[in-house]
Amino acid sequence: METRVCRLYGQNDIRIETDSVAAPGPGEALVAISAGGICGSDLHYFQDGGFGPIRVREPIILGHEASGVIVDVGPGVTGLAAGDRVAINPSRPCGSCAYCEEGLPIHCLRMRFNGSAMRLPHEQGLFRDRIVVDAAQCVPVGGDVTMAEAACSEPLAVCLHARSRAGDLSGKRVLVTGAGPIGVLCAAVAAEAGAAEVVVTDLQDIPLKAAAAMGATRTINVAREDAEMEAYAADKGYFHTAFECSAAAPAVRTAITSVRPRGTIVQVGVTGDLPVPINLLVSKEIRYQGTQRFHAEFADAVAMISERRIDLKPMISASVPLDAAADAFAMAGNRAEAIKVHLTFAG
Repeated sequence: METRVCRLYGQNDIRIETDSVAAPGPGEALVAISAGGICGSDLHYFQDGGFGPIRVREPIILGHEASGVIVDVGPGVTGLAAGDRVAINPSRPCGSCAYCEEGLPIHCLRMRFNGSAMRLPHEQGLFRDRIVVDAAQCVPVGGDVTMAEAACSEPLAVCLHARSRAGDLSGKRVLVTGAGPIGVLCAAVAAEAGAAEVVVTDLQDIPLKAAAAMGATRTINVAREDAEMEAYAADKGYFHTAFECSAAAPAVRTAITSVRPRGTIVQVGVTGDLPVPINLLVSKEIRYQGTQRFHAEFADAVAMISERRIDLKPMISASVPLDAAADAFAMAGNRAEAIKVHLTFAG
């Protein structure tokens, strides 16, 4: 059986090609992909050939945010059947390394993650019409949600894990710096957790509008309203918790100055080295918490989407056919116009 794939050969060199796909083996499922979200890492691979030390060193099929429909299952698979709508978990920890045995599969030493250039050979991704995956990667989607919404399960899982690192948000004042897809979802999950206030900052109006529709109680365009943040820094800070989603030095400083003593900053955005005002972290006894990926939160994200506990529609900017992948990547890279752009597939 043949399938189209979205393969990146290098910086700005993306091609739609044809590969073959086999029947599912034991413990596997054949999935017809319906929607695939273009993530920031996909954009970095496309625009820059990688990010930080992670570089594209061989052709790679992109994509780790996807939903689809089960076509067939292999021997021994239970709980899945042809016609089931599923979200695909791209994370595959080994289950046997030291961290997996400690109950920390997020830090698996042999992690396989669809669409990642971290290892060589690269882990191939989900942007294709049909793919065989481990059946355990398929989480059934319920309700009447669209496949584009279901494809947002992966970034939502990232934010649910970030929320778990923040502690109880009920009744708390929360700041979110950076309103990309992860930022607006952090705002949504903070609101869903009962935060009293959720203030979101960004440099663009389009993502801030989406943040307001997804749970933010206030949005601030810091490109023209930066002075509005000064009041939040008074008296050693205002917010109990901040989700720093931009990985930009000014935003990191804003989070540190705006969080109150013994508050928590969850660093969600990723970059290289940044200057950090250590004196403020120390003097205010701020907890500066890292977060990455997810584990059990993927199934939680699918359930949350299926039950429509949050509204994802404001963040979905466009759905573009696979044949126009280059146009989709250009659109996704324009933060003034788009938040989350999906590719659609023949499946």
